[in-house]
Amino acid sequence: MTTRRLVEVDTPLGPAHAHVVRPVRARGTVVLTHGASGRLGGADLMAVRDGLVESGWAVAFVQQAWGVAGRRMPPRPVSQDAAWLPVVRSLRSGRGRLPGPLVLSGKSNGARVSCRTAADLGADAVLCLSFPLHPPGRPEVSRAQELRAPLTAGIALHVVQGERDPFGSPGEVRAELDDPAYVTAVQGEHTIRVTGPLVEAARVFLESVG
Repeated sequence: MTTRRLVEVDTPLGPAHAHVVRPVRARGTVVLTHGASGRLGGADLMAVRDGLVESGWAVAFVQQAWGVAGRRMPPRPVSQDAAWLPVVRSLRSGRGRLPGPLVLSGKSNGARVSCRTAADLGADAVLCLSFPLHPPGRPEVSRAQELRAPLTAGIALHVVQGERDPFGSPGEVRAELDDPAYVTAVQGEHTIRVTGPLVEAARVFLESVG
């Protein structure tokens, strides 16, 4: 049996929406969020959500407050993080508390906020989908410090990156990490349209978490 519910959480940027899918005796919780579009409808995200639920994980599929409000671009990191923290804390507290271990995950901008907040939220792991290491054509504008933040805090990290991702190739991402095994390269660009390998990489990493 699997239960589904919508959780609305007040944040400094307005309400955020968490679409929670919880199998019986869930193995843990993945809090999964979107990229800079602010939308949850991408086939890549939905495939990861469904694949992880099938593997026994509770998944909270979060539309962040700025996305609910219809903003076209995410706010600056400090404001985004301040609105993200209460969402995850709400999901992990109270009567409907979701179980640990806790994995933060997101696509692109959602991967960035997951990395930045993992330590503050006591996450057990971070799963990045298409981490935007740099803007296209601008490798000098690096977000490697954000990427490494979970590892610096002793939190497990894995990145699934498209082979032709203009925001950073798998090789570029590996070069910023201590172990090349932290990165799985799959067919695709920044949006990974062949979702089977993406889902499998996510499942394999979560097997090591709980």
